[in-house]
Amino acid sequence: MKTYNIGVISGDGIGPDVVAEGLKVLQAVMKDGSFDCNFIEYPYSGAYYLKTKELVPDKVIDEWRTLDAVFLGAIGHPNVEVGLVERSVILGLRFGLDLYINLRPIKLYAEALCPIKGKGPADIDFTVIRENTEGEYTQIGGILKKGTADEVATSTSIYTRIGVERAIRYGFELARSRASEHNRPGHLTMVDKANAIRPQEIWTRTFAEVGREYPDIKQDHAYVDAFTMLMIQQPERYDVVVTTNLYGDIITDLGSILQGGIGLAASANLHPGKTSMFEPIHGSAPDIAGQNVACPLGAIMAVSMMLDYLGEIFSAKRIEDSVAHLLSSGQIKSADARSGISATQMGDMVVEQIQKYAGG
Repeated sequence: MKTYNIGVISGDGIGPDVVAEGLKVLQAVMKDGSFDCNFIEYPYSGAYYLKTKELVPDKVIDEWRTLDAVFLGAIGHPNVEVGLVERSVILGLRFGLDLYINLRPIKLYAEALCPIKGKGPADIDFTVIRENTEGEYTQIGGILKKGTADEVATSTSIYTRIGVERAIRYGFELARSRASEHNRPGHLTMVDKANAIRPQEIWTRTFAEVGREYPDIKQDHAYVDAFTMLMIQQPERYDVVVTTNLYGDIITDLGSILQGGIGLAASANLHPGKTSMFEPIHGSAPDIAGQNVACPLGAIMAVSMMLDYLGEIFSAKRIEDSVAHLLSSGQIKSADARSGISATQMGDMVVEQIQKYAGG
């Protein structure tokens, strides 16, 4: 039996609430005996920083590299400088482990959850690949003469051929995989703003060059402003989308609304074949922390993505199918605190549905 070493960072705010439910569901699918997990907990968070003034040391990043995966809740504390701990933990993981792919499925499970009239599950099922280690997130830049009339702020966007190409190539491979899985033609859309930001022409050119190796995949290009409009008007146009770090961050948060809200959205931060990190995409929501009202479905779906990445396909599918059934049947009517279902109750409902599938 395979045993996986999973790092767990519950983090701040609602992070511990949703991570607890994700682990509850993970333990439910482990009961069939097909695999096991060792959980290694890490305390790094805003709350931990307030107590210790400690950020993530290099030796811990080295330790993370030896794990099979990391499961993260949420980072951010209202009494800590904005971005300080987030950069240490989240960017520490992304850059320290070179997690160059951020994978975010945009998938609707129940028409009632979608705010766009007339759109159902058949219309909203695409995946966004966000390049995860370059662009504006490299932290190159700064502020000069802060707080004066002469203040200057700079931010440098970095795009490398290696970084751009590996994201685009991953997109083509995913489009080909989805085409085979769904028995339909593959389709990859690349999103940039190279008409106004000329250095992004490296994306346009690399997409065209790599695309010649994938004649079986339909290929198109969109500028980010046009894409955001079409994603809302005609989400059925898209299958796999690849884009820059910043644009991917923005359009996937927007896309989460199409599937029912940010409480349902999960992401994978991948270095294919190596240690990778999985998380819900919502923030720490300190205003509802500890109240047992946060929706844990994003964290639960992150567990499903983690198991899929680790090769536990059957267990991953059991989790996704259970969540999909609870949403499509109306047993869970919203993916936020308005559902009237507590976090622990929602986790229990997913576990119960998993058990029903196992028994039937």
